Amino acid sequence: MRPPAVFAFDRTTFRSFHRFTVMNRSAKLAGFVGAIGLLGFLPFIVLSQTSFLRPQEPQANTPVITPEEHTELKQQIAQSTELNLRVSLSQREVGLYRGDRLMKTYPIAIGQQGWETPTGTFEVMQMIQNPIWIHPMTDEQIGADDPNNPLGDHWIGFWTDGRNSIGFHGTSNPDSVGAATSHGCLRMFNPDIEELFAIVQPGMKVTVTR
Repeated sequence: MRPPAVFAFDRTTFRSFHRFTVMNRSAKLAGFVGAIGLLGFLPFIVLSQTSFLRPQEPQANTPVITPEEHTELKQQIAQSTELNLRVSLSQREVGLYRGDRLMKTYPIAIGQQGWETPTGTFEVMQMIQNPIWIHPMTDEQIGADDPNNPLGDHWIGFWTDGRNSIGFHGTSNPDSVGAATSHGCLRMFNPDIEELFAIVQPGMKVTVTR
């Protein structure tokens, strides 16, 4: 086996080695201190750069919305998402819409021949719980608590000629729903009209089409 190397230092070599070691440690220490100083100064640099950020001013050709236009825009957005009712007489159904999005449909009975349901755009004008039915020809009345009341327990009116009215209502004859058998009104199953009554508000748009 080869013996380990032995290094002999004379006085000159030792002084040179000692001077290199001290200088090397001093350089490392100076670098460490410098790094700490840089980290301490870094937030000031960032803050200084950030302080120059400013909100951009609108360009000269940027359109500006007036308060009147802003109010009109809000109304248009509200109208585009408001609830409305759309009746299809041919499909014998009424759809509940939010804007143009269909939420739910309900089957209905419509006006018979000679008593056709009017078409057009209307608004809900009357909402009555436990309505009294008045025959359009004889003025016969059937009270709200009578099980034979053809209106059921709820009435949502949207059309009138000053004497007779037309609207959505329940029925004492659920088998008639889906047929053309009413005096112009739109009959619904009692649970359906009850559900719709809780949603509808006066002024809601009602569109009736063939």
